[in-house]
Amino acid sequence: MRVGAFVLGAQFPGQRQEEALAGAVRAAEVAEEAGLDDVWLAEHHFVPYGVCPSAVTLAALLLGRTRRIGVGTAVSVLPNTHPVALGEQTALLHLTSGGRFTLGVGRGGPWVDLEVFGGGLPAYERDFPEALDVLLRWLRRPTVEGTGPRYRFREVPVVPRAPDQGDDARVVVACTSPGTVRTAAQQALPMLLGMHCDDEEKAEMTALWRREATAAGHPRERVELAESRHVSAGVAQVGDSVEEATDTLARALPGWLREGLGAHRTVDGRARPMRDPLGYTEHLCGIHAVGTPKHCAERLATTAERTGIRRFALLVEGAGDPALTEANVERLGCEVLPLLR
Repeated sequence: MRVGAFVLGAQFPGQRQEEALAGAVRAAEVAEEAGLDDVWLAEHHFVPYGVCPSAVTLAALLLGRTRRIGVGTAVSVLPNTHPVALGEQTALLHLTSGGRFTLGVGRGGPWVDLEVFGGGLPAYERDFPEALDVLLRWLRRPTVEGTGPRYRFREVPVVPRAPDQGDDARVVVACTSPGTVRTAAQQALPMLLGMHCDDEEKAEMTALWRREATAAGHPRERVELAESRHVSAGVAQVGDSVEEATDTLARALPGWLREGLGAHRTVDGRARPMRDPLGYTEHLCGIHAVGTPKHCAERLATTAERTGIRRFALLVEGAGDPALTEANVERLGCEVLPLLR
């Protein structure tokens, strides 16, 4: 089992953006000190939900500041960048970190980002599979050309190219719909499943992924390798009781959710229903590792048993205060991990 911290650079009400980013960096450093396996970095644009606009850039900083821990993006939004540029950055971080970098990619949403960065709605609604294919070919081959309707370019050499990329390239795909699950399965790529999903939903998605990957003709060994790399996103808040940990999140999460989710704007003006912040906080506390160290360990073990997923990216910033985040990460590493191992 691999347990990692999920760091958004969340800007809670009353915080400055530089405080949120400094807290994100420190949380990652403490995660290594506390013995966690990974730190996963989110990417958002124009919203206080997360003030890190480039997960790969922050990953580079943290790879330079750490020596052991794995660092991954959760996720880099593929419609907002060229897949070759992202592939180059992935190879660079892979080579210079000794293989500690994992690239997570996703479709993002129908947000105004698409207008600002020039992709438009087609980049989100239609072109994600093509962009993913270009990215994977860049990570797996010595030369690549673009032959699709969106990405057309002459054959060029892959530079730099990590010598052990090939089929073992560390790429995961954020999946929030059956269509994206099928896209990941067709490429035999592991999934990152969101923290809004409970164990039953995640089990259904992993079962669909296996059926689709098998139907695509991938060898059993490759399917099993990818399955072992699925990642379950969740929330972790360690306290002296379930009530204390729940109260800590209940005081901070709703305000952050209200401002952060409420700031999203669609590119075409379509209506997007927003979750009730209080109800969503209660939902997250009920399905994730929120409570005593023993309760958190049991919750993670239960999720692993029910879903088959043994890698976790756990949101640790939910208390809304950098000092409390550091304490939460320390307890996760020093008190919860030993119970799992």
